[in-house]
Amino acid sequence: MSAVPAGEQASPLPEAPILNLANVLTGVRILIVPFFLAALLTSDGTDVTWRFIAAVLFAVAAITDRFDGEIARRRGLVTSFGKIADPIADKALMGAALIGLSLLGIVYWWVTVLILGREIGITLMRFWVLRFGVIPASRGGKLKTLVQTFAIGLYLLPLPEVSSVEIVRWTFMAVAVVLTVGTGVDYVARALRLRRTAVRPH
Repeated sequence: MSAVPAGEQASPLPEAPILNLANVLTGVRILIVPFFLAALLTSDGTDVTWRFIAAVLFAVAAITDRFDGEIARRRGLVTSFGKIADPIADKALMGAALIGLSLLGIVYWWVTVLILGREIGITLMRFWVLRFGVIPASRGGKLKTLVQTFAIGLYLLPLPEVSSVEIVRWTFMAVAVVLTVGTGVDYVARALRLRRTAVRPH
């Protein structure tokens, strides 16, 4: 391996091309959102076939979310476009699902407002502290996303309207709400700590 001559800096590695597998998966997730929402709201959510189609589309989109970031990191395909588009795709999918379910009267509006309010607030805070550093996703945050996905999936599926099903659905959603609030508080604390550390005189 050749050394960099004294007084010269190593040239930064070129950014990966925008058109790569990871970004394509992110784009697919964004494109799925309107079709998913249309399927969910068809016949006011009462048609079993369309509800199942909506659930399948949501599952496919959620799976792309699981793999696009991992592919980007493992294959060196991280791009500025991907950093912006990936969270937008995530918020669009979750937002469409929660708003659609609330419009149908299946999920309480306060749950939708709380979860989306947290997601939007944390996204804005990311921009606020970006010049001081990047706060990596915590295990709690990843668990929150996983539980939210399962909870929403259970509400999307046209399952029998019996008490046992409702208990399982509400249990998952309740855990998702608790994790949403808890990880949100943790993120705010870490962001404030990062900002204080960054501006502290040395």
